[in-house]
Amino acid sequence: MNSRSAPYLRTDEREEAIRSLEFAEAQARALAADPYLWKWVIVALHSAAQGFMVLALWNGNGLLAMRPRVAKKWLEAYERGGAFPNEKLDDFLALYAKVKDPLNFHTVGASAFMPAESSDESFLLLNEVRNTFTHFTPKGWSLQVAGLPRMCLDTLQLIRFVGWESTAILWHRRVHLVRAKRALGRLRRTLLALEAAHGV
Repeated sequence: MNSRSAPYLRTDEREEAIRSLEFAEAQARALAADPYLWKWVIVALHSAAQGFMVLALWNGNGLLAMRPRVAKKWLEAYERGGAFPNEKLDDFLALYAKVKDPLNFHTVGASAFMPAESSDESFLLLNEVRNTFTHFTPKGWSLQVAGLPRMCLDTLQLIRFVGWESTAILWHRRVHLVRAKRALGRLRRTLLALEAAHGV
């Protein structure tokens, strides 16, 4: 193939968050027929939640989304000169803690996420199961799916809140917001139906 005509994979932080949510929704449509697809729903939803938390913590410079030590070194390099550190995103549960902290939101209309009673447990489970899938060791493993719809619905609550119920995320292109709302709405309906079918 001619390198001049080869396409590029182009992305940014908004596209990453939205595409992950859309992929989770697409996989969820076939969950009733193939429970193994929970793997890809969970991996994609974890990526989506992480992406939306990063967007919510942007605050004009993105430092809040980084590991504290990296953010400190970045500021030191900016103020005093010198080499900037390699940027490293903070851990998933650390990002979750940050979006719940009111001290991290200063713009008008932006506020911290107030978790539902089951949200903290759901985020712990989401992170644990995703890590098991992405770092899978040789073993047999069974995962009860009955509680997974609730875990995912709690995750969607956070995405919806930071995405458009708060002003924490600035959407520069309306199409991004439209895509995010559409994917979340469809995924939520699928998950509610699955939750009802499981009787939980």
